[in-house]
Parts: sequence; C-alpha cells; structure tokens
Amino acid sequence: MTDLSSFPITKKWPAQHPERLQLYSLPTPNGVKVSIMLEETGLPYEPHLVSFETNDQMSPEFLSLNPNNKIPAILDPDGPGGKPLALFESGAILMYLAEKTGKFIPQDAAGRYETLQWVMFQMGGIGPMFGQLGFFNKFAGKDYEDKRPRDRYVGESKRLLGVLDRHLANREWIMGDSYTIADIAAFPWIRNLIGFYEAGELVGFNDFKNVARVLEAFVARPAVARGLNIPKRG
Repeated sequence: MTDLSSFPITKKWPAQHPERLQLYSLPTPNGVKVSIMLEETGLPYEPHLVSFETNDQMSPEFLSLNPNNKIPAILDPDGPGGKPLALFESGAILMYLAEKTGKFIPQDAAGRYETLQWVMFQMGGIGPMFGQLGFFNKFAGKDYEDKRPRDRYVGESKRLLGVLDRHLANREWIMGDSYTIADIAAFPWIRNLIGFYEAGELVGFNDFKNVARVLEAFVARPAVARGLNIPKRG
C-alpha cells in the first residue's frame, strides 16, 4: 500500500485512499480548475476541504505542501518515476495533469505551447484582474469613495474579455475544436466574475457574445458541473 505518512499534510488531512491523488482545495475559481480537470480526466482522487474560515491554509501542515498558503495543492502518490509528487499553483497542476494523462493538451509541440500561452493569459491577466475587480465591487473595496481603483480593474477586465471574445470568433473553444486546459483555466474565473462577484453589468458582459457562448458550453459539461462543487463545503 502507498505510504504518504512522511508528508506532514496527511496528519491534518489523513488519506483514506493513499493510492489516489490527494487534492487540498476549496471551490473557488482557482480551486475548481483542478477538481474540474480531475473529473474530466477520470483520475482517481481524494478531495480535502481547506477551510479559510478556520485558516486551514495557514496551518503548518498545509504550509508544508504550499509555502505560499494558497489553494489548490495536490499530492500525487504516483508521480514521475513512481515517486510521490507534491505540487501547488493551479496552472502548474493543470499542466502536470494534462501531461500525466495525455488529455486536454495538444500532443504536437506548437499546439502545446499555444495552449500554454492561453493558460498564462489566465494566470497573469484574467485571474488577478478579475480578483481585484471582485474586491472593489463586492467586498471591502466597494465602500471606497474613490472609484478610480475600481474603474482601473473594470477597464482592464473589459480589455481582457475583448481579447478573448475576438479570439473566440468562429471557434468552439480557445484552441479551436479541441477543449483544453486553457478553457479549464479561464472559464471558472469568467463564471465567477458575472456570478459571485456580481460584475456582469459593470463590465458590459452582454457585449462579449463569444465569451458568453463558450461559457455556456463550458458549464454544461457534466464534469464541470461536478467539479464546481468539489470539495464540498462543510
């Protein structure tokens, strides 16, 4: 039987199925990227809820796996060379799982790098900008009298949506006919922007018809519907 006892994180979140990939996460836009990917690939895994309400992400056990105290993180008992691999950062995890399974990433070098560029587009642009917009629109930032910070993120979010909308014209998915980790990276954030962050009207989301069309196709996927609620909140 696989032994993961040398990893401190298993003391706080014991592995009931140590032979399976262990997921430490929360159903946020970054967290569900990985749960959706795992559901899409069919890899056996065991999810563990990292509760922000109790500061689980700051616990020594979690920090032993991710010193950056962010979800998601994984522990794969069957990593490269058959050895356990601990990994954090959602983009890196998506790339790893795509390469591990050979799914949702083109096998040719050019297609692979084109896919990765759109993953980086989400990691460096969509995620940080939408997150800041969410802060200024829904959370403490909404009380600021000076609306210039909010408007800066509104403008940049609209620009990013425009880039993606133009790219998606006459395309089924970001990479064309093929659904890839680029879609899995981007669309949880877009869903969150107009849903949880309540910023659809603010960014004029109705103007981005292609993004809306692909978002609808994305959330209609059964694996996406499952992954959006994993790990289940207590």
